[in-house]
Amino acid sequence: MKRTVIPVLTVIVLLLIIAGGFAAARYIDRYIPTRELADVSEVLGISGGETAFYYNNERLSDVNVTVRDGQAYLPVDWVCKNLNEKFYWDDTEKLLVYTLPDTVVYADRRTMGSSGKPLLLAEDGGVWLSVGLIASYTDIRSELFTSRVNRLFLYDDWGEETTGTAAAEAPVRVEGGIKSPILTRVAKGGEFTVLETGEEWSRVRTADGYIGWIQHKHMQGTSVKENTSTFSAPVYTSLTLGEPVCLAWHQTLREEDNDAIDRLIARTNGAVNVIAPTWLMLTDNNGTFESFASREYVGKAHELGLQVWAVLDNFNKGENVNSAVLFSRTSARKALIDGLMAEAKQYGFDGINLDIEGIAPEVQPHYVQFIRELSVACRNQGLILSVDNYVPSGYTSGYNRAEQGRVADYVIIMGYDEHYAGGDPGSTASLPFVENGIADTLAEVPAEKVINAVPFYTRRWEESGEDVSSTALGLAAARNWVEENQVPLYWQDELGQYYGELTTENGVQMIWLEEERSLELKMDLIRKYGLAGVACWKLGLDTETVWDLVNMR
Repeated sequence: MKRTVIPVLTVIVLLLIIAGGFAAARYIDRYIPTRELADVSEVLGISGGETAFYYNNERLSDVNVTVRDGQAYLPVDWVCKNLNEKFYWDDTEKLLVYTLPDTVVYADRRTMGSSGKPLLLAEDGGVWLSVGLIASYTDIRSELFTSRVNRLFLYDDWGEETTGTAAAEAPVRVEGGIKSPILTRVAKGGEFTVLETGEEWSRVRTADGYIGWIQHKHMQGTSVKENTSTFSAPVYTSLTLGEPVCLAWHQTLREEDNDAIDRLIARTNGAVNVIAPTWLMLTDNNGTFESFASREYVGKAHELGLQVWAVLDNFNKGENVNSAVLFSRTSARKALIDGLMAEAKQYGFDGINLDIEGIAPEVQPHYVQFIRELSVACRNQGLILSVDNYVPSGYTSGYNRAEQGRVADYVIIMGYDEHYAGGDPGSTASLPFVENGIADTLAEVPAEKVINAVPFYTRRWEESGEDVSSTALGLAAARNWVEENQVPLYWQDELGQYYGELTTENGVQMIWLEEERSLELKMDLIRKYGLAGVACWKLGLDTETVWDLVNMR
């Protein structure tokens, strides 16, 4: 009997020991924090000499940060898109260009910073800017950590942040749980930044540059800290006319056209205070232009109380002009700007009006860089710079009207060509088209810098079968055509225009008429939105009566 009981008890004891061990193992597995150290490279998804990049404490894995000799470098494209669009890389001449209000700064791969290290890296088909260089012109702060693995933290947000203090030495884990591996430890009394607060854990950024989770029982308390920027942004001053602008373009395609200034201005009844002759015409990709500028013309205009803003265009003599080549080369932009400044000095005009059209989306950023650089030269010489723009659209978004509004003095909306030669029949400038153009421009440019241009012309359209053609008519010519052909006109309230059509043996002729009533409604929009003024295309297509309507005085 005794021999039977002893083995049974032994088995029971063994089973209890096994069960206890299993329970203890489960307890340890569930309740005892792991001491496992995280593989930081694996956690951050980097290898070799790669650098983990945090932007406003969010990990960005698709930004190729480079660290060289203790200096961090960021891709120029990412910098322009996210931090500061004024950094411009000339990939043809391998030159970095940065425009300030009164000067243009240049750097290349040989340019060293105050630390003796390169300001930029240009290699392997890419360009990187040093964080120090970026910070010289941009309101940012950064920290670089190189222990274990490289980590760059960069911030362009300011204001309050919550900080915490460790009650005792505290592990910071990859995830919020005691079984998650340890990234780093915070010493007793050490501070960290609280990024996110949960029920038992908080997501934090430690002083040694790790983002992980800390258990609340290890936190002694939190406080609020204010991050204050000491960055001084450059101030872009603007020249203004000092009164509402009434600009009239004067198309001058030959020197003899200058002789018409007296006759053309005499009809304007004192409404015009700026005349813009189309004097300057680009002729090649090196910044060369043909000019019909006249000192006598400028003198007459000044005697009449008018400013002269010389127009630069790329289409009147532009058969050999490739905007992609011209505006993407720093040397060509500089040559063009130097030529314009010399022209202004020689002939004494008061401003430059840019009428650069047909720029493809991929070229538009280069054109905007030209505007930046030209604005510096104009500001230094006291010249007013105005830029003509299409009505905003997705295709023209790269014209960057917001940047134009910062660096140029006036941004002009060409509020016409809603329907154009070669397109479908329709209005030249219906009221909704004009108002949308104004409203969309004001979303980017302050009203005091915006001028809306109105057309002194309309198109007579003709449809014959599938063929569509049009002829541009000035205000008087359009009215004469209506009267001579006894075309009945119908007011279209939604368009703010009269419409008429005439059936002939050759087809149907249609007109959406620009005249005093339609132009007065456009002027009402200019005043409604508090714009800087009106521009009129063009002298010679006007009537005497229209100037009483567009008079901004």
